[in-house]
Amino acid sequence: MLVLSRQRDESIMIGDDVEITIVDIRGDKVRLGISAPPHIAVHRKEVYEAIRREKEASGDYVEGKRPVVESLANRKAKASREGGQKGK
Repeated sequence: MLVLSRQRDESIMIGDDVEITIVDIRGDKVRLGISAPPHIAVHRKEVYEAIRREKEASGDYVEGKRPVVESLANRKAKASREGGQKGK
């Protein structure tokens, strides 16, 4: 795990597309701003785990074969590609 120190209004970059900015610090709480492209799903961990459990229960998730959480943008793009290729 990489541990970094940042102050308010400072950022870190993950790859070329994801920026995380310290928006506010109040007591023991830190507010983060996350800028990411629409095809990258961003969730709080407890939400991510709930989505994963739901996908596992429905049989929609196979570990190592596809992302646990597929963003809505990815789903729309995939549906668009599949719909456009049906007539070919």
